[in-house]
Amino acid sequence: MDFTLTEAQRELAALTRKILDSSDTPWLDLVKSGVVPEQPDEFGVLEQCSVLVELGRAVADVPYLPTVVASSALAEFGTPEQRSRWLTAGIVLSVALVDSDGAKTTVPFARTAAAFLVSHGEQVFLVEPDQLDISAQELVDGSEAGWFEFSGAGEVVPGLTPDWLITRYTLGLCAFQLGVTERALELTAEYARTRVQFDRPIGSFQAVAQRLADAYIDVAAIRLTLWQAAWRLAEGLDAAEEVATAKFWAADAGHRVAHTAVHVHGGTGIDMSHEVHRYFTAAKRCEFELGGATAQLLKLSAAW
Repeated sequence: MDFTLTEAQRELAALTRKILDSSDTPWLDLVKSGVVPEQPDEFGVLEQCSVLVELGRAVADVPYLPTVVASSALAEFGTPEQRSRWLTAGIVLSVALVDSDGAKTTVPFARTAAAFLVSHGEQVFLVEPDQLDISAQELVDGSEAGWFEFSGAGEVVPGLTPDWLITRYTLGLCAFQLGVTERALELTAEYARTRVQFDRPIGSFQAVAQRLADAYIDVAAIRLTLWQAAWRLAEGLDAAEEVATAKFWAADAGHRVAHTAVHVHGGTGIDMSHEVHRYFTAAKRCEFELGGATAQLLKLSAAW
């Protein structure tokens, strides 16, 4: 198992960071630059995760994750007509993971998606917005999501299973969470070096130093389990247990890192106008989306 980043991963990550640091229209520029490729199979799981780590570091509200998961699914399983219609660079696609009873589900980028891949029972449907009654709103972190009840409309994507979607979407969330926690830890460590209390930087206090050390180990665990799961998936190996392990650490360790960032920042950590609040909110969303830490442990126990 080789965790060394490939040249393509390093270049994509650097380009993504450069765009996010300078662009007022990051999604359009990610498409124009080729970070969002014209052909979904141009980049694999490892490259996609490298981009998602950078998106997490910037807490970027762009539809990269649902779009690349949906487009990769259509490229592998879609009919010729589905591929020719929907696999165009810049088209926003989304993924909806619906319970078997068709209950309302949270869907990212519900207002901007041109089509949805909706898992329902043992099948996945390609559904257009006019076939759904979507309620959408802006969430507390500024991102967009929506809700709808699925009645079985749309056309089936042959051969595509809900497990395929869930596995890749979960892995993408772990990559995003890695970026969120990496940057949150950097911001918190810098604050601890510069915030002076009792004539000393607060980072020199034992309790603060221990929290930061624990957060460093937690981020390393998220990183290790993410790349282990991504490597197995990229190699075509079974990765169900590894993805569940990565999601456990993304949820459990992400919770601790997020709270450490807020606690060390003190009163500014709970100020919604402060930068660290965006990382806290993003980390909490990644923690609970598609199942928190307990849900992942239950998956692992069932697998064993």
